[in-house]
Amino acid sequence: MKIAIVGATGLVGREMINVLEERDLGPSLFIPVASANSFGKQVEFNGEPYVVTDHETALGLRPDIAIFSAGKEVSREWAPLYVSAGATVIDNSSAWRMDPEVPLIVPEINAGILTKKDKIIANPNCSTIQMVLALAPLHRKYRIKRVVVSTYQSVTGTGAKAVKQLENERMGITGEMAYPYPIDRNLFPHGGDFLPNGYTTEEVKLVKETQKILDDPTIRITATIVRVPVVGGHSEAVNIEFEHDFELEEIYNLLSGSTGIIVKDDPSRNIYPMPADAQGKDEVFVGRIRRDESNPRSLNLFIVADNLRKGAATNAIQIAQYLLSHHLI
Repeated sequence: MKIAIVGATGLVGREMINVLEERDLGPSLFIPVASANSFGKQVEFNGEPYVVTDHETALGLRPDIAIFSAGKEVSREWAPLYVSAGATVIDNSSAWRMDPEVPLIVPEINAGILTKKDKIIANPNCSTIQMVLALAPLHRKYRIKRVVVSTYQSVTGTGAKAVKQLENERMGITGEMAYPYPIDRNLFPHGGDFLPNGYTTEEVKLVKETQKILDDPTIRITATIVRVPVVGGHSEAVNIEFEHDFELEEIYNLLSGSTGIIVKDDPSRNIYPMPADAQGKDEVFVGRIRRDESNPRSLNLFIVADNLRKGAATNAIQIAQYLLSHHLI
């Protein structure tokens, strides 16, 4: 089994390498790939140094799985070429997510739709993954009519440049800006690019990806993306309106019994999900579970996950594990 990581030197790429080590997929050949700026650099995998290579060299090695985290332009150009070379591509960018021919996968929810014919598989947006993991069991039980979500997203979601901006600002250093404003001691309702309707591309992703993963375009969703001065971990305040009524005890049981979810909800002891607790973990944490007393059949949740782990790297590696364990490669 030969596995390539495309974008191996980026924040998500490095986390993919960590998860690949932890989950012991044991490829016979590990192929780190990155842009020309990183050619010749070394990354470590299972205690051994590997030299970062280019696409042409990687294609010549004919990987069985190629996991991309290098941006949508790179994915659009190179993913089909890796498929032609015999690889199954798992792509972490937005390039293929809304392609009707490409499955958008959160393994705990919909990995069962995958077949050997699926040669490009899309990894959802980080904010989508953590939200749908909590929504899926509730939708099956009560049927979701509408979702209102506000996110509080870590600077790691933007990349290393944004992390450096935050670090510089906290040390009083003037440096390169990833954002149009300072992020330390600040936040702003801006993630992605603004569209003519006033929403951002990140907000639209939450809407369309959630509908696709849950296989229900009738769910009405509205989102507001907020960037906050946190390193590691996205948070979401989510209001859900159901078609059917619910009991809070049932909600607790459904969420607690769902793979990949940890319920942290004890207000009497100030226990609730926080990004500081989620950092470095693969689970999605859910708390502040309460009925919306302003609207019948509605529920409030607070959902937190490490956006570099389950929100990106872990989900992609889980897809690879599923493909291997179900002999789809």
